[in-house]
Amino acid sequence: MQVIDSFRGEYGFLSNFHKCKVEFEGMIYPSVEHAFQAAKNPDPEYRKSIAAVGSPVTAKRMGKKTALRPDWEEVKEGIMYELLKSKFTDPGLLDKLIDTGSAELIEGNNHWDRYWGVCRGEGLNKLGKLLMRVREEVK
Repeated sequence: MQVIDSFRGEYGFLSNFHKCKVEFEGMIYPSVEHAFQAAKNPDPEYRKSIAAVGSPVTAKRMGKKTALRPDWEEVKEGIMYELLKSKFTDPGLLDKLIDTGSAELIEGNNHWDRYWGVCRGEGLNKLGKLLMRVREEVK
C-alpha cells in the first residue's frame, strides 16, 4: 500500500496550513488552520481577528493563547472533520485528494504533534484518518 507521510511539496494541499477558503459558522477563513483556531473560542471579535491574520502559523499561535470553549476536547475532532469537508468542496483540491487513491495519509511531523499526526513513528494520526474518511465519502 502506498503511504503519503508528509503533507509538504506535492502533497502540501493536505496540510491544514494550505491556503484555501474554508467556511465555519458563517465566516470564511483563509485556511483550515485559521478556522480550527477560531473554533476554539466563540467570541466573534476573536474569530474576526483570526480570520484577518495572513499566516496560519500566526493563527495557530493566537489559538494557543485563547480561552478554550468548555467542550473543546469533546468537539474538536468533529469540527476538524467539518472543516476538511468544507476545504474539499473546492473542485481542484477535491480532485487532488481523490488522486491520492487508497494511499494511507499520515501527517508526519517533527513538532511533536502525536494527536493529529505522527512524530518519530508515534502518534494517533487523527488528521490523516479524517482526510481518508473525507476521501472515501467523496469517491
